[in-house]
Amino acid sequence: MPTQEQLLVILQARFERHPQRHPALAWAAVARRLDSKPDALMPLAAMEASGGEPDVIGHDRDSGAITFCDCVSESPAGRRSLCFDNAALDARKQAKPQGSAMGMAAAMGIDLLTEAQYRALQAVGEFDLKTSSWIATPARVRALGGALFCDRRYDQVFVYHNGAQSYYAVRGFRGALTV
Repeated sequence: MPTQEQLLVILQARFERHPQRHPALAWAAVARRLDSKPDALMPLAAMEASGGEPDVIGHDRDSGAITFCDCVSESPAGRRSLCFDNAALDARKQAKPQGSAMGMAAAMGIDLLTEAQYRALQAVGEFDLKTSSWIATPARVRALGGALFCDRRYDQVFVYHNGAQSYYAVRGFRGALTV
């Protein structure tokens, strides 16, 4: 895991390389926000260490809140081959994956993207052209045993469903952290 100083250098460099993700926002504002919320560095370091390449994709001018999201081109490599949640993991009797997307996100201190957040991410770049990512799933879908995931194919974002117990080498999850 990167040190705090290394992480800040990485985040600033990425922020400056991708201005289309956060128009009209200066790194100085992000740095001030991170200075005022030092607890945010641990989840951001976990996002970075697992291959997420977090970057700023949202800013609330009224509150000053800044939202980071995994902006790696494909679902983070360190967060793939996971079923949806711990209930699905516990229900598997054979060939259990290493963990669950919801469990790993909670341990990292981040949230799975909602469908709206996933679509907003796709508006600032092209992501998951070869992989897919679990997203936050409505309780009524989850209660029936399902879970949702997204990807981008044919220049369009698709939302699909699968059994929450399923897992695939090319399916992971993207997270968000609002600071």
